[in-house]
Amino acid sequence: MTTDEPAAAARPLVYAHRGSSGTFAEHTRAAYLQAIADGADGVECDVHLTRDQHVVLLHDATLDRTSDGTGQVADRTLQELQELDFSSWKGARIPEAYGAKSGQFLTLPDLLDILRAAGRGIGLAIEFKHPSPYQLRLEDRALEVLRVEGWDPRTSMLENITVSFMSFSPDSVKHLLESVPAAAVCQLVDDVNVADIREELGLGALTGGALANVMKAAQAEGERILAAAEAGIAGPGIGYVRTHAPAVQRWLASGLRCRVWTVDTEDDVERCRKLGIQEITTNWPAQVLSQLMADSRPPR
Repeated sequence: MTTDEPAAAARPLVYAHRGSSGTFAEHTRAAYLQAIADGADGVECDVHLTRDQHVVLLHDATLDRTSDGTGQVADRTLQELQELDFSSWKGARIPEAYGAKSGQFLTLPDLLDILRAAGRGIGLAIEFKHPSPYQLRLEDRALEVLRVEGWDPRTSMLENITVSFMSFSPDSVKHLLESVPAAAVCQLVDDVNVADIREELGLGALTGGALANVMKAAQAEGERILAAAEAGIAGPGIGYVRTHAPAVQRWLASGLRCRVWTVDTEDDVERCRKLGIQEITTNWPAQVLSQLMADSRPPR
């Protein structure tokens, strides 16, 4: 064993990023059913609130990229969202067993029902997307839904489901820590690139720079939260891991779990394995599991 390899031989847990989103449209029923079939140890989802305060599974604050609708998620009711097509954009044929096109859009309770039926223990990582027009009401409403469904805040278990919570927002993480065990709270971090922000959001130099400064301040506070071990899980992106491996090693040495996103290449899977990363989030759980299983087999 070299010095940069983990002492433990256990493979990292594999979380399906928005379900098996390499195969089917992200956050759909098909993507999550495929993640279970792929053998994923857990699944990840992003949540927003609708106008009528339902917790729904979507990454973007707008509908344009992943549906045939347009506008803000927060401006629509649940019924309005359920009338949209959230799967056709991917171009993947959905097997009959994975439901009709009209049934692909999911609320948080829908996902819980899918995971309950997995027939085994499974993790659920819920990411809160900010800024939200409902601010921290997003977290409060999601926790309320979970409690109604039978979630135990002391253990963060809901029947066979181990629930954890994530956000890039330090305010969100601090709010969660008031009612959720630190071991179930993940502070997400990534490097802030001003040019990327301006291009992605179509912002001018002044506005893009101002937003980047806000994001950099949030990143610095997130890194402070992890250095102080206030949250129990560190959630760096794979790009951050490549650039800041010593910081990741310090987190691991301090006893934090590390959940790295989005790990889709063989080289990055191996990088995470050698560092001793405990959890990998990927769009391709079947392929990542296959690689990890092969790596863990003893030589003949």
